[in-house]
Amino acid sequence: MARRVTIADIAAAAGVSKGAVSYALNGRPGVSESTRAKILAIAGEMGFVPNRAARSLSVSSAQAVGIALRRTARTLGIEPYFMELISGIEATLSAGSFGLTLQVVDTVEEELEVYRRWWAERRVDGVFLCDIGVGDQRLDFVADLGLPAVAVGGPVEGARLPAVWHDDAEPCREIMEYLYALGHRRVARVAGLSRLLHTTIRDAAYAETTAVLDFESMTTLHSDYTGEEGARITRRLLSSAKRPTAIIYDNDVMAVAGLGVAHELGLDVPEQLSIVAWDDSPLCRLTHPALTSLTRDITAYGSNCAEVLLTLIGAEAPSTEARTFSVQCRPAQLSPRGSTGPAFA
Repeated sequence: MARRVTIADIAAAAGVSKGAVSYALNGRPGVSESTRAKILAIAGEMGFVPNRAARSLSVSSAQAVGIALRRTARTLGIEPYFMELISGIEATLSAGSFGLTLQVVDTVEEELEVYRRWWAERRVDGVFLCDIGVGDQRLDFVADLGLPAVAVGGPVEGARLPAVWHDDAEPCREIMEYLYALGHRRVARVAGLSRLLHTTIRDAAYAETTAVLDFESMTTLHSDYTGEEGARITRRLLSSAKRPTAIIYDNDVMAVAGLGVAHELGLDVPEQLSIVAWDDSPLCRLTHPALTSLTRDITAYGSNCAEVLLTLIGAEAPSTEARTFSVQCRPAQLSPRGSTGPAFA
């Protein structure tokens, strides 16, 4: 097995000290531009790959950021939203030579301990806070640590760190107006976790629109985003005396599971039941019929989050404005497909 090329090897080949090689490779002053160019060229020819741990000690940077998620590993494996979000984050981080550390945790206390340990050990230069909740204690915790962080979600009132978010209210109004125009008056929603900020925003938007448009009923039942829970709630809704003529799901996995339950019960979609999903992953286009969805570019969303965090990390002394500014991304757009149609009589 080939021996790893070291700084000493490069120094010997270039006829300079190991210190000069370190300065050149880390972009620090101490060598002339001609010497720096010579060292970099030799390092490239020799196939030198810097040791990230050693480099972090020399430049006080881990060259990595972290995400701790309070979701089961099984849920993450089948959830298109997080896969697309992480792919967007990773693409931007890779372009900046940063790595991504992911850890699954069970409780908020465990998550806070992860942040404390990562920062104390300089394992990461910053973190993404996902699944922002109402009155989320993590926001002040990381701010007090001095750990650069970006909230993936919002808007967050009085936040001490940047937030990148979509407007969750307007798409709710759009889908309800669309279903109303199709003649639907009994609508149900299989929502996400009630503790999450975006869930409460959607709850309020659906309730307000229901009152304005005078729907007969709008039932919201919260779930854990899994297909199993989505299927269970769908059976409950479709077995009721006045079953809904349309169901909205807060993620793709539950919507696909709900479509399966409709087929199981012998209901035709969309003649007897209309179905709408959020996020529009490929799952929505692979079903029969294809699912009407609220479409948003999650990969670009992840990339925006990474850009904001890298900017925050790169600032030597971030101003208050830089630490707390908010980035609003384009809201989800309705994409009608075969799973929605006029309400049955």
